[in-house]
Amino acid sequence: MSSSAEKIHRNPSKEANVTPFVHEKKKAITIFGLPLHWFGVITAVTLVSMYTGNLPGGMLGSLLVMMVLGELFGWLGDHTPIVKTYLGGGAIIAIFGAAYMVYGGWIPESTVTMITDFMKSGGFLNFYIAALITGSILGMDKSILIKVGLKYFLPIFGAVIGAMAVAGLLGSLVGFSLRDAVLVITMPIMGGGMGAGAVPMSQIYSELMGNDPSYYISMLVPALALGNVFAIILASILDIIGKKNPSLTGNGQLLKGFQFKEKPSSFDVQKMGVGLMTAILFFTVGTLLAGFIPLHAYALMIIIVAVVKIAGILPQSVLDGANQWYKFVAKNWTLALLFGIGIAYTDLNTVLEALTLQYILTVLGVIIGAVLGAGLLGKLVGFYPIESAITAGLCMANMGGTGDVAVLSASKRMELMPFAQISSRLGGALILLLAGLIIPLLM
Repeated sequence: MSSSAEKIHRNPSKEANVTPFVHEKKKAITIFGLPLHWFGVITAVTLVSMYTGNLPGGMLGSLLVMMVLGELFGWLGDHTPIVKTYLGGGAIIAIFGAAYMVYGGWIPESTVTMITDFMKSGGFLNFYIAALITGSILGMDKSILIKVGLKYFLPIFGAVIGAMAVAGLLGSLVGFSLRDAVLVITMPIMGGGMGAGAVPMSQIYSELMGNDPSYYISMLVPALALGNVFAIILASILDIIGKKNPSLTGNGQLLKGFQFKEKPSSFDVQKMGVGLMTAILFFTVGTLLAGFIPLHAYALMIIIVAVVKIAGILPQSVLDGANQWYKFVAKNWTLALLFGIGIAYTDLNTVLEALTLQYILTVLGVIIGAVLGAGLLGKLVGFYPIESAITAGLCMANMGGTGDVAVLSASKRMELMPFAQISSRLGGALILLLAGLIIPLLM
């Protein structure tokens, strides 16, 4: 072949022009794995159905609205500067976007009622948490479960002591008495949410200090709500700190020296069905035992699942199925659940009423104290400080089960749900006990 022919067949300028063009092609925007235009169509149909009063009733309509708007708000939060880095990203936007829609009257009352019923009496929150507890414990390395054991309660104590110390100090600097800083602000924040914390705490306060329980509820709820907001924000910040300081975090592993890597397994639809049934069964057993034992059903469920895992009595197919079902639920319904939490559990009026500078600083002191106490004492017993601060600290300081989901989602560590639930349930019971002991000392 002649040199001129070679030049025709080997044109470097043409080759150079083709390659960059391919690499410069922008990645298409997707939400929930769908092209933007298809997600837009689904959103439009959902909104038209909602505003015209033609949504299906019960689970169908509730789940559709929660998934569509939850994924939309989650995507916006995860792609908004500052919010995605420091304020919890999609998790906090899904919650407070939903709460603001209720506050502003942007969601029809019938839809609010339907979603609230689905979340509460319909049991969707329990359904979600049951899947996470069962799947994450049964999918956990048995040796980690055994080694964590009673060690976990030391960072919980550290969180409580740190929260009271920092809040008491900051509270006194901005004008609160030690009594108000500890009893009115710190204790409800660390108390395991509304049902397991603020409500029984108001009964204890009423019996020991007088006044009607409703009087104390109105004082305790703002602290709990604002503390939950700060817990979500600090969860996101701890994730950032962990990325910048890898030695402080196990990236979802709590115990140092045990970097458990899950064995790869192909997803099996029938196994997932077994996992679903297993999660519901363990929750049912926990609820059954709660009728005889004065502990929350979640706490009993954690104990039972852990015992079964350590004993090794379940076949591998059940363990795989529970783990696969947990992954399905966490992947597809986390933002939907957070949107539902914003609708059913987040009163924006209550949060806004608490926004005085003194109150905000003292509440922030509670959360920072819990993080420092849990992180430091967690490190003493061989835990990664970041994971210890998130589970034993922030999950003590949030709104119970709903707060656990939001905090773990913001910190991108959903696999820590069993430890989060220990903090919320058993830790919450500890706070009620401490409240009864501390009140006489501060009167």
